Amino acid sequence: MRAPGRLRALRAFVLKELWHILRDRQTLTILLLMPLAQVVLFGFAIRTDVTDIRVAIVDQAVDADSKALHARFAGTSRFRIVATGPTTHLLEPLFRRGAVDVALVIPPGLANDLAAGAPARLQLITDASNPNTGSTMQAYAGAVIAGWQADLPGTRAGLQVVPQVRMRFNQTLESVNLFVPGLIALVLTLVTALMTAISLSREMERGTLEVLLVSPLHPWQIILGKVAPYLLLAFANVVTALVAAWVVFQVPLRGSLLLLLGASMLYSLVGLALGVLVAARTGSQRTAMIGAMLVTMLPSTLLSGMIFPIASLPTPLQIVSNVVPARWFIVVVRGIMLKGAGVVHLWQEFTILTAIFLLLLVAATRSFKERLA
Repeated sequence: MRAPGRLRALRAFVLKELWHILRDRQTLTILLLMPLAQVVLFGFAIRTDVTDIRVAIVDQAVDADSKALHARFAGTSRFRIVATGPTTHLLEPLFRRGAVDVALVIPPGLANDLAAGAPARLQLITDASNPNTGSTMQAYAGAVIAGWQADLPGTRAGLQVVPQVRMRFNQTLESVNLFVPGLIALVLTLVTALMTAISLSREMERGTLEVLLVSPLHPWQIILGKVAPYLLLAFANVVTALVAAWVVFQVPLRGSLLLLLGASMLYSLVGLALGVLVAARTGSQRTAMIGAMLVTMLPSTLLSGMIFPIASLPTPLQIVSNVVPARWFIVVVRGIMLKGAGVVHLWQEFTILTAIFLLLLVAATRSFKERLA
């Protein structure tokens, strides 16, 4: 074949492939939207700024100077006072359920110590389960205290104020204590949602599921039979991941192992239901794979608090993160492993995960039934 003929054949082949892509509307839409979604999510999520720091203040002095320090924290844009009280008993449940980031304890007789020239010993307690964020929050709180000290009236501005710093739940600031719980969520997402979507869509594409139409099985029984092996595989992956976390990385487990395994199974059910829904709503294995990655891997990495704090996200993305199951599961895993939290502290997260699972299960069952019909 001469060169002009080869060029015409190549052009015809390229046009054929282009037409094939244009005809597959689902794949084309995902291929166009996924890069845009990646740019937007990465652009907003990859930030080192720490904002909306939740503060609890225990004021045991209740004098003019302690009120001025209280007002100093209330007047900054980075801090939000969520709890106040006269004793430190209120701090423990707040820290364990993740409702507070920093606690300031003002000892009795603050004004008397400053007037007598004695060091004023303030206690600054920081949640260090995220070591990078914890160090940053501690530095910001220290800057507020330094500014309050500099503004003390008269000669007291030169007095010594000694913040006693305490980093909770991760005293050594090990980064593995932050990432390993998040990796458990990522692994479960990969095994459940992504693999289930690929497996079911492949069988749908091949037509093997049509055989089930003549069987007495209901759609929910078909779904259960297809996803049960992946649930067992997810359980095995949780066990191996926890063993690696303890043996290799020395990540502590301060809470209940049974509660952690139960939470992992609940999250696996959420992922399986999502995978079935994606498979039922897509037309091919390739589309299901790309769609599953778009709705699972990206949000689980960027909008879950796995790496970047949710408080640093723009408000619209913070709202969107509420429907990301990994956000709530990572809170549960970190709470159990690092803080020793129980159901009494994590009931809200368990409730939200259960509600998400039920909604996805209903949607997946209906979509699967429509697809088989």
